[in-house]
Amino acid sequence: MNAPLFRLVYISRNEISGDEATVRREIDQILASARVKNPIENITGALMFNAGCFAQVLEGSHDEIQNTFERIQCDPRHSHVVILAFEPASERSFSNWSMAYLGTNSNASAKFGDITNKSGFDPALLEGDHIFDLLKEHLIEAESTSH
Repeated sequence: MNAPLFRLVYISRNEISGDEATVRREIDQILASARVKNPIENITGALMFNAGCFAQVLEGSHDEIQNTFERIQCDPRHSHVVILAFEPASERSFSNWSMAYLGTNSNASAKFGDITNKSGFDPALLEGDHIFDLLKEHLIEAESTSH
């Protein structure tokens, strides 16, 4: 029997310091690790990054998401980790990606930066659904233009 599906949306502050190449290497390490671990744990999702913040959606069983999220909270590259949504989901929205990525040069990342700047990184002013929709919309757009 399959465990019920859940979706977690969170934001965090970026604590990676250094020049652009150093930051890029750290992000690449995060993605490489997620792309190895997530399929084993049946986790799918997407990560968005800009110079100041991360936003991520994780999809999977409640326990596997909690385990993955615990590792994220303990990762010194993140601070001020805030859950925006953690709820049951009827289906996966990121089933094609063990961990999709929208980087600093994407339209979604620019919009995300605007959202976090306008909110002052105040979680009360940020909505999980908005971040989720932003990731989903731009990943579908990127996937359709890459074929």
